[in-house]
Amino acid sequence: MEYSEADLILNTDGSVYHLGLLPGQLAKTILTVGDPDRVSQVAVQFDHLEFKTQKREIRSCTGTYKGQRLSVISTGMGTDNIDIVFNEIDALFNIDLEARTPKAEHTQLQFIRLGTSGAIQADIPLGSLLLATAAVGVDALGAFYPQSTQKLPWEMAVQEYFKKHFPTVVPYTAAAAPYLFNVFKSESFDKGITVTHPGFYGPQGRQARIPIAYPQWISQLQAFKAEGVRFTNFDMETAGIYALASMMGHQALSVNAILANRATGDFVADPNQVVDEMIHRILDVCAGL
Repeated sequence: MEYSEADLILNTDGSVYHLGLLPGQLAKTILTVGDPDRVSQVAVQFDHLEFKTQKREIRSCTGTYKGQRLSVISTGMGTDNIDIVFNEIDALFNIDLEARTPKAEHTQLQFIRLGTSGAIQADIPLGSLLLATAAVGVDALGAFYPQSTQKLPWEMAVQEYFKKHFPTVVPYTAAAAPYLFNVFKSESFDKGITVTHPGFYGPQGRQARIPIAYPQWISQLQAFKAEGVRFTNFDMETAGIYALASMMGHQALSVNAILANRATGDFVADPNQVVDEMIHRILDVCAGL
């Protein structure tokens, strides 16, 4: 298969179109963050900074931390950006950009999301760090890719629940990479199921000046239980990360810093402190990967 110039768009220097990156500039373990400013918060902890660049809102840095080569890249908010970032990163490793053909040997990457999130269950404490064992996507990205053949035990229950309560929303599900999840699980993080949304206001049950289609969105998601599973938190990226990473043959794990609790209406007093703690803890685990 040869990719056309319209399908695989490259810049004049041969870098991938949106990221502005060339092969070799990223490590095989990649930390993703939404906020471009958070890239610097991570990279300042590196022992050695090898490379940094920015194109549009996408900022990228590669360096070493305790001997481990790592990259950190900003994705922006939402799975639409995840689609761009993950496809172009995969191309850097698994497509011969000069020949425009897939490489014979696949390179598996490790993606670890350092994200912020809002809990929807009252017993999840502010400031905690939560590993997403799996995610339910209520954004549109899943409709444009094949559904995973590895079905989760509670996936059918999710489909039926949404048909009953949210008939215009078609969810998809995807799970964390077992290896990464097991490595991080030993660090005593909280665990849960993340619901990934296409927006921050109406899609997450926030009503500003205009009415929303599902005013009971939060309470009905709080009430879901099947196979011992409940939904724990909201975000805007995890399901897309898990789905694309799995289809591409990569590993992914999403770590969520809980800054808000939608059940209690509370917001953490010092979000920067929580994010800093997350960065330090995740980097220390990554050093041993």
